[in-house]
Formats: sequence, structure tokens, C-alpha cells
Amino acid sequence: MKLWVVLCLALLWVQLQNGACQQVKRRKDVGENRIRPGGKRVKVRVSKPKDGVGKGQSLLTQVLDKGRFLRLGLTTTLTPGKNMELRCKGDSIGWSYPTYLDTFNDSRLSIKHSDKYSQLVLMSPSAADTGSYSCWVIVCDGTECERDHDRTYVSYIYFTDKDNLFVPSAIHFEIVYLRPDRPAVVPCCVTDPQAKVSLHREVPPEEITANGTQVTYDPTKGFVLQNPSPEHQGVFYCKGVTKGTPQISTKYQLLYVAVPGGAPFVSLAVSPESVRGGDNINVTCSVLGEPEEDVSFTWSYPGQDRRPVHIQMSWRLVNRGMGHTTRLSQSVMTVEDVETIDFGNYICNTKNQYGETTVTIDIISK
Repeated sequence: MKLWVVLCLALLWVQLQNGACQQVKRRKDVGENRIRPGGKRVKVRVSKPKDGVGKGQSLLTQVLDKGRFLRLGLTTTLTPGKNMELRCKGDSIGWSYPTYLDTFNDSRLSIKHSDKYSQLVLMSPSAADTGSYSCWVIVCDGTECERDHDRTYVSYIYFTDKDNLFVPSAIHFEIVYLRPDRPAVVPCCVTDPQAKVSLHREVPPEEITANGTQVTYDPTKGFVLQNPSPEHQGVFYCKGVTKGTPQISTKYQLLYVAVPGGAPFVSLAVSPESVRGGDNINVTCSVLGEPEEDVSFTWSYPGQDRRPVHIQMSWRLVNRGMGHTTRLSQSVMTVEDVETIDFGNYICNTKNQYGETTVTIDIISK
């Protein structure tokens, strides 16, 4: 009997010792204080995922029915006609969306901000609303704010419409400029990523094959010509098909650009060449540049602020042999009934996105 009692007490003592050891181990596993070699204690902090979102996950979500949310991927396909609500988590958020919604000041689009998220709502979306939608976190340092490119989230949204396979455009005949130093894009974007699309020249009739190298196709961009040349000029269109009848896109006029980008190339001339007192003269400042390149003109002249002048600006596209196209921008200053004060240096200063050029002509009395 005594032996049995001793054995029970021994087993109880062993269990108590094991429990104490496990408790010590659990306390160490918590990691509040650990001892490194050298006897120094360091505090270990357990990191918490920010905003509950793992690295690489998008903060851009679509609000579904009954308070459900869908995190958007790189592309999303939605049904037109049903209101779309997007949210981006954060207290300071910027948005971008298809530019035509701003161009036409579309009242269907609204953006609201709150302390926890920003909301973009598009009422009754249509095939024309197909495009890239993105949001980003705005980071501020005092009064200076900038976009956080590491926390920018993008989704290309297709509003698939069987009657509008190509994204509708307000322009029924678009111009695409071909430049030898950069790829050109024929922007026949589709509303259905599964559509089969081909590129065609109108005259002479032929299909331009997308071979994956010189000519590539991206449903979010269109056909990309990697190395444009004068041979690519002409009128083109895209043909698309899914399950029904093939559809034709807007037509595109492809023009090859003759003048590469750079500071304005300027010439200055006066007419008539021989000027006398009492004559009417025109001083013309001309700039050749890229077709889409805007140019600004400023003048300095002898009778400035003392004599009335008339200044007229204009531009047009011109062909310069071999089918090359360039833009001719002009500013014409007219001085009527020339007086002695009008003789001297006429200075034309021109400026574009690449730089500025100043030219001078001296008008003397004959």
C-alpha cells in the first residue's frame, strides 16, 4: 500500500515538472525578450500587414450587390448598362479613367472621398466607356504632394457589347502619324478581349498580318507598328469578329512625318521685299515641325506699344515629297502705312515642347 502511494506521488511530481518546462518554452516563444550571444536582450516586434493587404495585392475593388467586393485584376469584363462603383482604399487617393469622360464633362461620372476610401461611380456605362481605370495613393510632404507609383493600381475594363465590338469614337476618320524613331499605334480597341481582329489597307486592298515582331496586336491598344516607314502610309481599318457578323472599325489615315522632334525650325520673311514709307508690309514667321506639335509665337518690333499692328496665326499639314507630311505653323504680322518708326529689327521668338528658336530680320527704307 505504501509503495503504491509513493509511485502516485512520483508520477504527479514528473507531470508538474513537464508542465513548468512547457510553460517556460511558451513564454520564450512569444518573443518579448530574447538573449543574443553576448548577453544582450533585444525586443522582437511582430510585424502587422498594413491595411490587411499583402504585398502585390491591389487596393482597387468593385462594389457588388449586398455589400460584396471584388478585387480587380489587370483586366475586367463587365456588362454595359449596369452602374459601376469602384473603391480605392486610403485617405488620399487620385484617379484616372478614359479621357473622353473629361473631354465631354460627362455627368455620369462622380468621385467622392472619405477618410477610409475613395469612390468612383459611373452611371449606365456603355461600350464607349471601355478603357483603363486606375487609382493611386497620394503622398504629401508638407505642401508638396506626389503620386506613389509603388501603390498605383490599374484595371483595363471591357464593357462588352455585341453590337459595338470596337470601342465607339466621336471621330469617324482618325489621323495616325508615323515617325521613324518610335512605334505607331492604330488604336482600334475592342470591347471583347476574345474578339479576333485583323488590320486592312483600303487601297490597294490587303491584310496586314500581325507577326508578333514588326506588327503586334494588343486588344487594349490596337495594332502597333514597331518600325514605321513611308510604305505604311494610306487608309486603314480593322475588322473584328466574335460569334456573329464581322464588324468594321473607324478608318485611319496613316501619314509619315518628315520633320523629327526638336526645337522649332524657323524662317522669317518680309513682303514686299522693298519697303518705302506709306507701304503696307507683312512679316511672316514660319515653323516646320511634327503634325501634332503646337508652337507659340511672340514678337518684338520697333514700333511696339506705339504703333498698331495686326497678328494672325495659322497652321496646316503639307506634303514634302516621298509622301512625307509635316506641319507648317505661321504667325503673320501686318503693319499698315509704314512710318519712320517702323523701320528696324523685327524679332520672332518661337517655342515648342522641345525648346525655342529666335530669328531676326532688319527692315530698312528703300
